[in-house]
Amino acid sequence: MAEWSATRRSDSPAADGGGADDGDEGKVVARRRREPEAAYFTAGLTALFACLAALLVFLPLVLPPLPPPPSMLLLVPVGLMAVLLALAFLPADGRRSSIASSCM
Repeated sequence: MAEWSATRRSDSPAADGGGADDGDEGKVVARRRREPEAAYFTAGLTALFACLAALLVFLPLVLPPLPPPPSMLLLVPVGLMAVLLALAFLPADGRRSSIASSCM
């Protein structure tokens, strides 16, 4: 589990909030030690990605070629890109400016 260590707060102006003497000099503050984090990619996950990459390289060499898709199906990515471009360049509604002003 996490280990706790006691450290003393320094009496520098930056540590106690601008130099105000509020009587907490020498106050013991508990801090939790950071444990080393687990690796993001484990050995099993790396092996899975290597097998997937090998399948993507070798399966097109083994499988027969597929017929081309219908022409209407080829318009789906073009339509998605058109919708995304329209959303990117449309003006924002009034709610966005009210949210931004309330955070200030």
